[in-house]
Amino acid sequence: MNAPPRNPPATTHAWLPRSTCDSTCVGVGPASPRWLVVLRVTLRLMLALLVVPTLPLALVPMPGQMRLRQFHCRTLLRCFGVRISVSGAPIRNLRGVLVVSPHISWLDVFSIGAVLPGWYVARADMFGEPWARVLKIIPIDRRSLRRLPGVVDSVASRLSAGQTVVAFPEGTTWCGVACGSFYPAMFQAAIDAGRPVQPLRLTYHHVDGLISTAPAFVGDDTLAAALVRLITQRRTLAHVHVESLQLPGHDRRALA
Repeated sequence: MNAPPRNPPATTHAWLPRSTCDSTCVGVGPASPRWLVVLRVTLRLMLALLVVPTLPLALVPMPGQMRLRQFHCRTLLRCFGVRISVSGAPIRNLRGVLVVSPHISWLDVFSIGAVLPGWYVARADMFGEPWARVLKIIPIDRRSLRRLPGVVDSVASRLSAGQTVVAFPEGTTWCGVACGSFYPAMFQAAIDAGRPVQPLRLTYHHVDGLISTAPAFVGDDTLAAALVRLITQRRTLAHVHVESLQLPGHDRRALA
């Protein structure tokens, strides 16, 4: 008889976040001449080759590390032709804040990191070990309800230690035109730690201001296809709107 696997795969459950978005939601901007696409991709790859070797500096404790991480995120966004803009309430210089945002793309980590860098609650299978350390990923397996309390405790511990944590309470990605509801589980970390919640509204736009779904990472899309789609695009604008800071209170459903 074969021994059971040491780590059996997690099964789906009734509370598993599901998105109605798929590849039919994803669109690209107007086509450019081939020579322009080649030039665009070449310049962006050259920039990436310059910035990627400097990313491990984010692991070195030093003065101004937050500004360095913001710089890295903004530069990596430029490697994909993405510019960042910010509006709304002022960003308060507070420690131990739970930042929450709608979830559209793998790019969200960098878009928010360009404004409010911190630890990120993200899919366990999205980033390998070196990248997870550099990006400060708190891995979450959304298929497993048993592991969720451990993730919430980990977030609460970091908040209590004065660290910023970024979470995406929709639990899955949407195209940016459609969106989901926030699940309340992650807000429990802010209540347990007694720390405030900073909501953000993240959207992506074409140069003409219309909503862009090109960065969306939904359905059966692969990371490779998403990378190619974005790096060949004309400029994309990532817009972060800062909402009013929320006190934790005692009801995670009210926060959500």
